[in-house]
Amino acid sequence: MGAKHKRLYFFLLSSLFLLEQSRTELLRKMIGFRALQLANEQQSAYGLRYDDFARYRKHCANRTHRLRSSLKMTHGTKGKEFKKIPSLAEMDLEKVKEGHLQLLLFETERAWAYAQELTSASLLPTNSAHSASLLHHATGRFRRAINWATQLLSLNQRLYNSQKLTAESLLECTAYLLLLNGRFLSSAPREDYESALPQLCVTRMILDILALHAGNSRDQALAVLWSDQVGPLIRWCAHQMGREKAYDVSSIVREVSEQNVSKLVDNWDEVIERFQKEAANQGPGSNANKLGKLDESKLMWEGDPVPIRNPELVDVLLKVQNAEAKMAASGSKGNQGGKKAVGAYDSVLSALSDAEEVARKLSESEAQKASSSTIRTSLQSFGGGGQSRDMHFVHTYIVYQLLSKRIQRDLLLAETLIDESNAAGAAGLKRNVSSSNTSVTINADPRLYPAIVKLLDSVLQSLSQLRTLSIVDDNPDLSAAVDARIAFSKTKRCVTLARCYIVIPGDKKYAEALTLLQHATIHLREVRRILETFGSLGDDSSVNDAVGAVEFYPLAQTELDALEETITKEGLEYKRTWLEKGGAGAAESGKGRSHKKPVFFNIALNYVDVDMELMERLRERAGMAPTPKPTTNVAPNLPSNLGKGTSSAVPKEPVSAIGPRAKAAAMEGGMSRSGTPEPKEWDGAKSAGGTSRLGSLLGGWWGKS
Repeated sequence: MGAKHKRLYFFLLSSLFLLEQSRTELLRKMIGFRALQLANEQQSAYGLRYDDFARYRKHCANRTHRLRSSLKMTHGTKGKEFKKIPSLAEMDLEKVKEGHLQLLLFETERAWAYAQELTSASLLPTNSAHSASLLHHATGRFRRAINWATQLLSLNQRLYNSQKLTAESLLECTAYLLLLNGRFLSSAPREDYESALPQLCVTRMILDILALHAGNSRDQALAVLWSDQVGPLIRWCAHQMGREKAYDVSSIVREVSEQNVSKLVDNWDEVIERFQKEAANQGPGSNANKLGKLDESKLMWEGDPVPIRNPELVDVLLKVQNAEAKMAASGSKGNQGGKKAVGAYDSVLSALSDAEEVARKLSESEAQKASSSTIRTSLQSFGGGGQSRDMHFVHTYIVYQLLSKRIQRDLLLAETLIDESNAAGAAGLKRNVSSSNTSVTINADPRLYPAIVKLLDSVLQSLSQLRTLSIVDDNPDLSAAVDARIAFSKTKRCVTLARCYIVIPGDKKYAEALTLLQHATIHLREVRRILETFGSLGDDSSVNDAVGAVEFYPLAQTELDALEETITKEGLEYKRTWLEKGGAGAAESGKGRSHKKPVFFNIALNYVDVDMELMERLRERAGMAPTPKPTTNVAPNLPSNLGKGTSSAVPKEPVSAIGPRAKAAAMEGGMSRSGTPEPKEWDGAKSAGGTSRLGSLLGGWWGKS
């Protein structure tokens, strides 16, 4: 009996192994062709982001040429017998590769892009004379595109029936062909809206199903992106048909698609059932889908999800969330230094910078489409401005996240610098106390406070940019919260800058420090006024409760009280020290400093003669004592019989007996100084009998004899 059980057990194991092996072989033989994904990637990369149909058509022509060469499907070279290529729709399935499907898709895209290019050219005023012929030519190219797309769908159906293609690939190809048909029927000169509406509604239903059962966020965004292109077309057709609720696209899709889906899609029930089974087998629980799934709970704004409708945004936002997850994991381990935390913030900021660049390009392209679209087949002309608004909102949201993370990084770096300085100061205090019993005074590093001021400048710059964002300006609570943080940062900056004037080596500037503390008091008063206006400053409540939850910059009542106490304490200390050292102009050693005259005053005395009598009268009117006249020794008379050339010689010995200090006192008393000697004119100019050119340019007293 035991032997029978063993044989049965081994038989079941071998059967399961063979079944798994056959399933693996089947998956290897499956062709992974995604029509919508490939078309979107090529359109975004080669011109259609800015409606450049000529560039995209040339790219498709080059791509089809390379595919035909690699698949050996050319018509032959010159001088040889013509060889007709067999139809791809009737090709042997064993020989079909993914390149054959790509060839049909690029032929379709090439013909469609040429039709769009001709349609846009027919609307230009310069081509008004032959616009009808251009439209006729565009219609022919559109029919050619539909012919290629029909061959593509036929080949996909054959591959699907032979278990070589997934149901998802077949649904994407079906939606692609139906969308192309709907565009053709609704465009000029056909304008057959009654026939176009069922095609478009079934397309929208298929895309909604693909988005609902998408395994990852990229596939979901891809389906939503194509669905956004169909919605405006449905609304336009319904409006032209005279429907009352043409704006309600969802109800129109439900009503029309249920009646026409079985007519337009072959074996619809069987295909959708198989697709749901495939989606269940490769559901969100698989590892591959977990890695490609965005955490939508982190992409919220005011309780609503942020619309991510582009696969490119999904890729960059996945990098951002992965960097944030690593930062959170490193922070949860504990015992992590400040430098490691700052490094984690740098990786998040790098990912957010890439995301901001992608979102900015997408927003600019959507805005350019909305302003420069010339053909009605563009979704902007059908009322697709909502997509442009969504893209602008997503870009603003990413900029908000980038600035908030940058503020967090700068605040963390400032806190780390202060902690390291305090730790170093405490260690130095212990060493000094152990070696000496005298009192110890810890002097901060002169480089610390200027570094913190620079970080606070960066915080203020980020907050100012944050305040100008539209999503912040539209929210009164959030804008008030940002204003409060700006004023609070200015307060901290003034306090830190005041400390810079105290810790500098040499003379300490107490007047400047006290002035900065007065400014800090004004800014702190502004913070309290903003918070009291919005009623968010309670007794024990946090400031974040009512003035918008600004998680990246927490601000509590205790911080305001502590900062106000610091300002009061340091201001009193600066005043007391300043008074002890002699008040205004006192140096660190306590000696008085001589008053320095302004530079302009020194220069002016060289060229301006002061009326001493007028100065004396002014002193009398002011009630001041008259200026005592200084006593000077007169130089002895020079002999009259000096030799030639020595008449302008100056004696080497001074003619005045007044010392330097007495001379300075006399100058301060109002005594005029001797003027600067005028430069002599160049001898060459005198000999020429003319005026120096430099003197004529400078003018004034220059060059006077």
